[in-house]
Amino acid sequence: MSFWIVTDACCDLPVDYIHKQHDLHIVPMSYQIDGNVSEIDLTDATLASRVHTFYELLSNGKVATTFQVNQNEWVDHIEPLLKQGHDVLLLVLSSSLSGMYLTSKAAEDELRAKYPERKFYSFDTRSASLGEGLLVHYALRYRDEGHTIEETLKWLEENGQRAIHWFTVTDLHFLHRGGRLSATSAYLGTILKIKPVLNVDPKGRLIPRIKVQGRRHSLKELYEKVAQDALEPQKQTVFISHADSEKDAQWLADRLRDKLHVPEILLSQIGPIVGSHSGPGTVAVFFLDKDGSARLDSPETK
Repeated sequence: MSFWIVTDACCDLPVDYIHKQHDLHIVPMSYQIDGNVSEIDLTDATLASRVHTFYELLSNGKVATTFQVNQNEWVDHIEPLLKQGHDVLLLVLSSSLSGMYLTSKAAEDELRAKYPERKFYSFDTRSASLGEGLLVHYALRYRDEGHTIEETLKWLEENGQRAIHWFTVTDLHFLHRGGRLSATSAYLGTILKIKPVLNVDPKGRLIPRIKVQGRRHSLKELYEKVAQDALEPQKQTVFISHADSEKDAQWLADRLRDKLHVPEILLSQIGPIVGSHSGPGTVAVFFLDKDGSARLDSPETK
């Protein structure tokens, strides 16, 4: 028997991709900016234009706050599927970045008690944006090949660490606001035009790794990381997300096609939930490595 895959709006999958899938449900999320609360529904075809407006507001100094999916909201979205006799595999934003995995586990306990005959598993992706989306993509493909919910969950547990994230930002103050850089580092980096290149470690935390001068150098670093770590890039799908920076994302995509012969690249915007913390101009690349070793270990962030 097939099953539904459910995830949250932090996965940043594009609307045309979502509409091509079956038995996939994405739980909307909300943010607040300039006193207004808005919902992010990734199936909304008008979302792209609203995201552009969102980044314009951030660039003009507005501050956005986000709301996580709580236990009751998970239940509201998943219980109808269980009632209809479906099993559910839920992929959630990294527990190191949000409390949503904890709320999903609470919902899992609640719904297991109400529907003991159904199967419902929550999986901590330890990923964000299209890194989370990449795992959803492979889970969908694995399921559609005929694997059971337990087999798909096992694949995620064995391969989730292989989802490698590298990204760069243009405005260091958003990272400072999110606790990733000190105020002094953010100020000096801005003055010196330093562009940090970050990745996601095994616990799903965002870790600054490299400092380069200039935007083009930071984009070249993203390319170099794919060239260095991707398992057979000429045979896999690479995901690229961007925060209202399509031209730079397209430059990276073209370079991956030309130099590494990547056959399929999915580009998508970073939505307001993730973008509130990374800021406008962020560009990120996601791919699979051989064994997860490209998720570099790191000390606790300060």
